[in-house]
Amino acid sequence: MTELVLTLPVVVSLLTAVFVFFVRSCSSWVDRISGISAVATVLVSIGLLVVIVNYGPQAVAFGQWAAPFGIVFVADYLSAAMVLVTAIIGGVCVFYAMADLADKPSYGVYHALIHVLLAGVYGAFLTGDIFNLYVWFEVMLIASFGLMVLDAGRVQVDGAVKYVVLNLISTLVFLLAIGLLYGATGTLNLADLHAKAGLIPTDTKVLLALLFLFAFAIKSALFPLFSWLPASYHTLPSAVVALFAGLLTKVGVYALIRMFTLVFPLTESGWQPVLLWVAGLTMLTGVLGAAAQFDIKRILSFHIISQIGYMIMGLAIYTPLALAGAIFYIVHHIIVKANLFLIGGFVERRYGSSHLSRLGGVYKSMPFLAFLFIIPAFSLAGFPPLSGFWGKFLVIKDSLQTEHYVLAATALVVGLLTIFSMTKIWSEAFWKPEPSDSEVTVLPSLVQRLYYVPIVILTSTSLIIGFAAEPLFQFAMGAANQLLVPEAYVRAVLGG
Repeated sequence: MTELVLTLPVVVSLLTAVFVFFVRSCSSWVDRISGISAVATVLVSIGLLVVIVNYGPQAVAFGQWAAPFGIVFVADYLSAAMVLVTAIIGGVCVFYAMADLADKPSYGVYHALIHVLLAGVYGAFLTGDIFNLYVWFEVMLIASFGLMVLDAGRVQVDGAVKYVVLNLISTLVFLLAIGLLYGATGTLNLADLHAKAGLIPTDTKVLLALLFLFAFAIKSALFPLFSWLPASYHTLPSAVVALFAGLLTKVGVYALIRMFTLVFPLTESGWQPVLLWVAGLTMLTGVLGAAAQFDIKRILSFHIISQIGYMIMGLAIYTPLALAGAIFYIVHHIIVKANLFLIGGFVERRYGSSHLSRLGGVYKSMPFLAFLFIIPAFSLAGFPPLSGFWGKFLVIKDSLQTEHYVLAATALVVGLLTIFSMTKIWSEAFWKPEPSDSEVTVLPSLVQRLYYVPIVILTSTSLIIGFAAEPLFQFAMGAANQLLVPEAYVRAVLGG
């Protein structure tokens, strides 16, 4: 039963992509298959989380090839939580796409590629082998590039090229690091590497850690390697960019957390001081970039970079509380950031633009949407008691306890600047009068419901996380302890 639950998220997504591709010319069948699969994957992911909470980390070896020689999937608290939140985001984006992408010539192919992308994300979170992590990264890269160039104009293709070029550099460095690591240890199984990486000579270990840090820093959009993100995300359809914004950079953050706790403990890698600086500069440059923008998608794209800094801050401090704060913040940010892009996409569909100068009067014409915007916007800025407050509170509190005062001050200043950006969107798009030359598109009631329902689901989830934060905090602490003391993970994979 455990084997089935561990593999189903990937298997269901890949099978769905195949079935959707074969019926891609019939939009009604595409909607049925894609929607049923999205709901089923959420249910399977809940089952996986329940199994992990009740029985601890679980692993499955494919083809009866026992670890460390075979391919394994393994789930602990962190990976199970990431699979569930991925399923939720994937599900809402699938239904949102039924409204947002329905007029696209390649509508069916969009859904097929979305499920391939989700399969890659699930595989990256569940794999227990670093080479297969590379494979799942490539699945994600191919699917994401396909989504970028479908029915694309010149600007969108230009953004896609920038996205792919930098990610290919990351891939090459990642592959180089994998080869060197295998040469040094004779294994690529993460649980096996937990013991064997400690035997690597110190200079070699520092170099390997740097290569992995560089590769995953590009995937995570860390300072100064984030230029691909704001250059590409704002060009994408709203359903696609919400999926990207919620998930892609978090896979890179997950890889950093897994690598620098399980294989190269950060305090022994020699790169902890650098990562502390990177976290602060990522927060600061991202929020300053957002403050200079006047397009909703561009503002939100730069804020992805800024908020990634909080997650890396938790890893860089490297205590149980800071890691718990990082995990809490990852879950919050995936939900809130995807939700803000969905709201921005709805506004763009109604008013024909996401540039603030061409928007206005949204509060008057759509007061419910304005209310739905305020909640994730305030949560992103860290207003208590919303979900964003608790994640920031945990990492800032621990930064003060560990005497990282400059980092704590930077995090607080970034929070204030985030409020400025969210207030700018509110005042320009929602509060000011509607421009005289504005043309509002009247949408059919079914299309409006398909826009609203995903937004309501994510807003409700964010509120639940904020007002009932204690269970998630305890879960995050359990996940942090599993990361820092990974014996249960190793035992699940290797036995004994």
